[in-house]
Amino acid sequence: MARTPAEIDESGLVQLLSPDGVRRSSPEHDALAAELTPAALLDLYREMRILRRIDDEATALQRQGELGLWPPVRGQEAAQLASARALTPGDFVFTSYREHGLALHRGVRGADLVKVWRGVAGTGWNPHEIRLATQQVIIGAHTLHAVGWALGETIERGEQHPDAAVAYLGDGAMSEGDVAEAMVFAASFRLPVIFFCQNNQWAISEPVTLQAPGELADRGLGFGIPSVRVDGNDALAVYAVTREALERAHTGGGPTLIEAVTYRMGPHTTADDPTRYRTAEEVAAWAERDPIDRLAALLRSEGVLDDEAEREVAAAADAAAAELRAGCVALADPEPLAVFDHVYAEPNRTIERERAEYQRYLAGFADANGFVEVDR
Repeated sequence: MARTPAEIDESGLVQLLSPDGVRRSSPEHDALAAELTPAALLDLYREMRILRRIDDEATALQRQGELGLWPPVRGQEAAQLASARALTPGDFVFTSYREHGLALHRGVRGADLVKVWRGVAGTGWNPHEIRLATQQVIIGAHTLHAVGWALGETIERGEQHPDAAVAYLGDGAMSEGDVAEAMVFAASFRLPVIFFCQNNQWAISEPVTLQAPGELADRGLGFGIPSVRVDGNDALAVYAVTREALERAHTGGGPTLIEAVTYRMGPHTTADDPTRYRTAEEVAAWAERDPIDRLAALLRSEGVLDDEAEREVAAAADAAAAELRAGCVALADPEPLAVFDHVYAEPNRTIERERAEYQRYLAGFADANGFVEVDR
């Protein structure tokens, strides 16, 4: 019988930091993990705390009617931010809708992080400026985008070049046809792609064991893709395996599938009630493996984190949350006709006709509803 998400199995996982924050040795990965100096680990801890505080603030904003929806990330901070720290500036990142940590690390701040969830913009940033694609809501579709980008890079620049595509997906996406197609193309053309699966144990209300009686990493092997399972709540191990995969991608070695075993502590989105399908005992078991507490224990044991540093980190997190809230409530609604502005890069007669029709429609409500200005 397949195990339940509450039954935590560490066998086969790359783990360099125990749940109570004690270093574990791995000859294969120790040198890579050592790249994270004490100062870098403290900065990573700070970033993880900021992400959690921002996540809590965004959840509160949704509950207060300021956001239409929010997908919480609590519990997955190490999987996202430790892997993000392993990437090079030239690597292009493609994410689903929960990877707020990647956006934070790539420089997205304040209101830009919540523009889409407030419904005032199609994206919160220019993907080409920070090499981070707009978050994808369609499950698994962005893996094809990542493979397409990597294929284009390979055609233009050859197999051995410094940039890779990194596609972040969840365990539920692993059953999507788009992901299978993406892996076929990536393997066949030896493309510089990392498929980073955050196995957070639940695809909305169904456990990962329903769709995968075995390990998700094994699916990569079926496509001929080197695969690894890592403790996704272990920042050191996540960093090390991501660096290893990037080295393979950057030197013509082709794709890698990383399964980061973690846990979604909160709801799937703020529209979800996880108490309907999982137990408090299960959540409590995973809370003992909290990635932030684990890294904090290591830093305190090594004399890197003290009470003064904790206060500084907490203040930085509160300031980031305040910036997020102020920026969110100050966002203005877009003009109605703006929906037509960026459908195509070049003028399009069909869109222009639809725009004119909608403009005439809005004009009919000018007196009743205050749409006084519809021309732009």
